[in-house]
Amino acid sequence: MNREVANYRQHPTEPDVDLLSARFVTHRYNRHAHPTYTVALIESGVEEFDHAGSLLRAGRGQVALLNPEVVHTGRAGVPEGWRYLVTYPAVHVLREVAAELGATGGTPFFPDTVVDDPAAARLLRSLHASAARGDALASSSALRTALAAILRRHAATPGSVHGRSAPPPVRTARALLHERLTEPPTLEELAEVAGCGPFALLRAFRSAYGLPPHAYLTNLRVQRARTMLDAGLRPADVAARVGFTDQSHLNRHFKRIVGVPPGAYTLGRTA
Repeated sequence: MNREVANYRQHPTEPDVDLLSARFVTHRYNRHAHPTYTVALIESGVEEFDHAGSLLRAGRGQVALLNPEVVHTGRAGVPEGWRYLVTYPAVHVLREVAAELGATGGTPFFPDTVVDDPAAARLLRSLHASAARGDALASSSALRTALAAILRRHAATPGSVHGRSAPPPVRTARALLHERLTEPPTLEELAEVAGCGPFALLRAFRSAYGLPPHAYLTNLRVQRARTMLDAGLRPADVAARVGFTDQSHLNRHFKRIVGVPPGAYTLGRTA
């Protein structure tokens, strides 16, 4: 009963929506953030996760709604672990559905992270079941229906989910990390470029982005790796291009953030 399984795949009709079905017992997600929304239905057990400064728990039948770029973790909240179905819609996908529902602009935002909604849970199960069957019409219909229901029931008035404003020194440090992905600067170099002390930069960077610079860099490398894998590059080639020492280094960090290793991710995105 302790066997862990995870199946990561692309939605059959919407390339900017990914799906994960998994059962985890000992697996722990590192602190990370997704560029997409995260809609997770807990089918059994309990997932416990740090989210925006709070410790949250989601149990059987509950739905976790995470906005893009919000740092969080993930681990078992009970000895038997948890089983869940996760949908990762890109920001533009949810914007389009919101527009069809009459929203006049902005980006949908979910104010409540863990919700009890049996009707939404049924729609999310249908979404994953139809995607697994590969029926184009049924799966596209189930996707739109589920996302529309979640928006109607749980989204706040549309606004920007990317509106956090970081101080100029922190933005300068972040830009340097993006520029030097494979040859990152030291903390002292970052601080010098930013024009502040190392400790002050650490504190300000974490406050602005939810992660210290080194963890932010790891998360950035994994997201860049996903883009390259989607473009058809092999994991061994991707590892060096994003700054990991070798493929095993990439595998370890990739699984701690995405939930599956690069090979399984690629298989699910191209199947």
